[in-house]
Amino acid sequence: MASYSQDPTAPDEPYLAFWCERHLCTLTTLRPDGSPHVVPVGVTYDAPARLARVITNKTSAKVAHVLAAGAEGARVAVCQVDGRRWATLEGRARVRAEPERVAEAERRYAERYERTPSPNPARVVIEIEVERVLGRG
Repeated sequence: MASYSQDPTAPDEPYLAFWCERHLCTLTTLRPDGSPHVVPVGVTYDAPARLARVITNKTSAKVAHVLAAGAEGARVAVCQVDGRRWATLEGRARVRAEPERVAEAERRYAERYERTPSPNPARVVIEIEVERVLGRG
C-alpha cells in the first residue's frame, strides 16, 4: 500500500506549492451526533507554524461544531484536490476572534485567493493546529 504521509514539520516542495495555488477546499467537522459535516471553504496553510486557517462567520455550523468540542479543540480535516494531486491537513481546531488573528487570516486569504474578503464584523477564524499531513502535490 502506498504511503502519502508527509512530514508535518517539513512537507515536500510540490506539496507546499500545491497549497499556494488557488483551490477550493473542504472542511470536515463533527456534528454532536458524530456524523461528518463537510463544507466548501477557502483555506490557507502556514507550514512553518503548522497552522491552517479558515475565515468564516461566527454563526456558522462549523464554528458551532468546533466550539462544542471545548478548550482542547475539535478534530477536523481540510482537504483539496486537483486531478491526481490532493492534500489533507488534520489537526485540532479552535475558533479565534481576536482582531489581529482575524486580520492575519484575511491577509493570507487575500494572498492565496487573489481577492480581499468583504468586510464582516461577525468574522472569526478557525485555526487548525496541524498534526498530520497527507497527500501528494
